[in-house]
Amino acid sequence: MTPKGAYQPILRPRRGEFAALAHLSPDEAGRVTPVVELDPAIDIVPLVRELRPRTGVLALDFGNVPEPPHPAEQPLALTERLARLGVATMPVLRPYESNRRLVAHGLAARMNQRRAMLRLQPHVDAGNPARADAVTDHILAATALEHGDVDLIIDLAETACRSHADEVEERARRVLRWARTLPWRSVSVASGAMPPNLDELPTDRPVAVGRLDARVWARLDESGIGYADYGVTSPVRRLGVQHHRQLPTLRYTTDRDWWIYRWARRGGRSDDRCHDLCRALVTSPQWPAAGARFSWGDAEIARRARTARGAGSSASWIAWSTSHHISHVLRALPEA
Repeated sequence: MTPKGAYQPILRPRRGEFAALAHLSPDEAGRVTPVVELDPAIDIVPLVRELRPRTGVLALDFGNVPEPPHPAEQPLALTERLARLGVATMPVLRPYESNRRLVAHGLAARMNQRRAMLRLQPHVDAGNPARADAVTDHILAATALEHGDVDLIIDLAETACRSHADEVEERARRVLRWARTLPWRSVSVASGAMPPNLDELPTDRPVAVGRLDARVWARLDESGIGYADYGVTSPVRRLGVQHHRQLPTLRYTTDRDWWIYRWARRGGRSDDRCHDLCRALVTSPQWPAAGARFSWGDAEIARRARTARGAGSSASWIAWSTSHHISHVLRALPEA
C-alpha cells in the first residue's frame, strides 16, 4: 500500500525543523514527506523562503489554526504563496474541520496533483469501523476527493509507557484492519513517545528515553504500512510560555532509545558547555560509525566538539537532533 522506506515526520513550524529539512541529502529528500503542524502565530513563508525544504512536497496541517471569517480562502492563500516559491504542498484533512475548510482543502488538493492527507486519530475521531466509515465518507464528499487521492495517517498520538504501548499496538491493529478494506493511496501509522518536559531529567550525563513509538510500529510488522512519528518532539504540547533559559540539549536517536544530553550552564560559558556536551556525545557508544558523515546534524555536532566557539541556540539543537533523527529513521526503514 505504501512505498517501502517512506517516512512522514510530524513537525512544528520552527526554524530548527526547517533547517534540518533544508539539509537533507537528495536520497533522503525523496523519501520524506513532512507534515507541518501550522501555528496561527507563525508565518511559515519567510521560513520556507530562507530555509527551503528539499522534500518534494510539504503536507500542511491547519488543525491548530482557527478558522477566520472566510476560511475557504486560508488554505488556498498559503498554497498559492508557497507555490510562488516553487514549493509543492498538499492539505492535511482533519475530521473536526468545517465543511467550508474541507471544500478549500479539496481545491488546494486539485491545485497539486489531486493529492491530500487524512490525519485520523482513532481514539478521538472514530471509535469503531462504522464511525470511521461515516467520518471518511463525509470528508471525501466535502473535498470531492476519492480514497485513491488520499494518504491516510493513523495517528495514535502519545505512547506514554510500556503498558500503554501494548494498548496503542492493539488499537493500531484494529484500525489497520479497517483501513485495509479501502483503496487509500497509502497508509501510515504515527505515534510519539518523547516526554513533553525534559526539565526533570538529570544534567551533565546522557539519559536514555525509550522510543516506544518506534517499537510499536516494528511490532506491528505489517507489510505495506508506512512509518510516521513526531520527530524528536512530543505529541503533547506544553501549555504556557517557558521563561527560563533552555540548557544546551541534544535528543540523539538510536534504534531503541533517544539519548538526552542536557548540560548545565554552571562552571562555564554556554559555548564551553555546548562544546563539552558535543565532545561527550562524539566519544560515546551512541556515536555512529559514520561519525560526522551520518547527517548534516552530526557534522554540526562534530564541529562543536572540536571547538568551543559557537554554542548554537535551542533552534540549532533541535535542528541537529532532527537531522540525525531523520537520517537514522531512513536507514532503519526497509527500502523497496
